[in-house]
This record gives sequence, C-alpha cells and structure tokens, in this order.
Amino acid sequence: MAFKPIRRVLSEHAIAKLDLLITLVRRDLSAKYKGSILGNLWPLLNQLSQLVIYTYVFSVILKVKLSISSLPDNNLTFGLWVFAGLVPWFAITSGLIQAAGAVINQANLVKKVVFPLALLPLVPVLTAFVESTMGLVALIVVVGFSSQVAHATLWLLPLVWFTQLLFTAGLGYLVAGLTVFLRDIPQTLMVFINLWFYMTPIVYPADRIPAAWRWWILWFNPAAAICEVYRDLVLEGRVQHWYEWGSATVIAIVMFAIGYKVYQRLRPAFADVL
Repeated sequence: MAFKPIRRVLSEHAIAKLDLLITLVRRDLSAKYKGSILGNLWPLLNQLSQLVIYTYVFSVILKVKLSISSLPDNNLTFGLWVFAGLVPWFAITSGLIQAAGAVINQANLVKKVVFPLALLPLVPVLTAFVESTMGLVALIVVVGFSSQVAHATLWLLPLVWFTQLLFTAGLGYLVAGLTVFLRDIPQTLMVFINLWFYMTPIVYPADRIPAAWRWWILWFNPAAAICEVYRDLVLEGRVQHWYEWGSATVIAIVMFAIGYKVYQRLRPAFADVL
C-alpha cells in the first residue's frame, strides 16, 4: 500500500513522456511527406524498388536459387526472401542515419530546460520502424497468398522487434550524442552502413558465407540474426535461429546501455555546443 503513491507518480510521469514521444513520431511522419501525393506510401515504394533491383540482379542475372518448403520454387520466392531481410534492415539503418542528426537538428528543443532530451534519438528510430511495418504487412499478405497459409509464428514477431528496437535505439543514442561534437559522424556512418550491408546475409543466403566466418557474422552481427529470424517467422513458419536471436538480444541490451550512458554523459554540454 505504501508504494502505491510512488508507483502512481512514476506511472503518470512515464505516461506523459510516452504521449509526448507518440506526438513527436506522428509529427515526424506527417512532416516528412507533407505535400507529396503518395505521402507515407513512399517508404513502401522505396523498399519495393530495392526488392525489384536485388531480385533481378541476384535471381535473374546471377541465378541464385532458394528452396523454401512453404513457397513455390520461382523468382518470386527469392524476392520474398530478400524482402524479408530488407524490412528490418531498412528499419535499423534508416532509424540510425536519421538519429545521427536528431540533436543537432533540434537545437531549439535542446535549449529548453524542461524538454526531455532523451526522447530525441528515439523519434527517428520509431519513425523508421513504423514505416517498415508497411513493408512487413505487404510481405505477410503476399506470402499468405503464395502459400495459402498464415504461419502461427507471426505472433512471435514482437520478440524480434524488441531486439531490433533496443539495438537501433542504443546505436541511435550513441551517434546522436557524438554527432554534436563530431560532425563527421553522419558521413562516416554512411560508409560503415555500406560495408555492414554486405557483411549481412540480406541478398545472399547465410550458407554462402565461408564457414570460418559464418558463426561470427550470425552470432555477433545483430542485424544478421534479426533478418534470419524475420525469415523464420514470416516465410518458414518455424524458428531455426533462436540462439542467434538470443546473442543479438544480449548485444542489443549492452549496446543500449552503452549508447544511453554516453548520451546522458554528453547531454549537459549539448546546449553550449549548439
């Protein structure tokens, strides 16, 4: 009974921050495509364009073939497999790129003492995640029509979302804080992401990775584990990468703790620099 007032105060404080975060994400989504005819459909179209390109290059030109028991053996299956990897990849990298400028682009909010600055890097991370759900819904619908089955494993998607969001938020906090003092971070980040993309089995199967490197990539590259679990849940209907997901979750927790701590340590100097 004695803890109820404390819990009530903490709950109201948390709810107020959550409401503010939701408002900021909504504003970011509406402002990003304001005035465009297609509006929020652009993220889906961008993902689909990448899907067409990678499917043509790897499936048609390079003749990469995949066999998934629940799907027909054709180029569409390879396209769906690629798209299942691109959905979380776009959410992670898009959120990370936008988070790099989350503080320096909101200098007016940084100088307001009452504004909770911890929310700034979370806004682009959540915006990118919401945009990626459009591609995920499209993927689930097409897989359902192709296989005539709705896999029960879809209910497990929130587990991988937790890992994905925690990992992206941790990196987002880190780059957002560092960019205030090192303005080369966004450009460096783009180079890193290009390298990271080809180190992640998104457009090629993981079994094409040399055996000596495969274990390291699947266990210590959270993006690789997340992409593989997406494919397990949406395409296969069974989870084959539980251990890799567990390793990614541990790395995500550590990354979030490091990123948030660095951000909090640097935060008092934001207003002076900006």
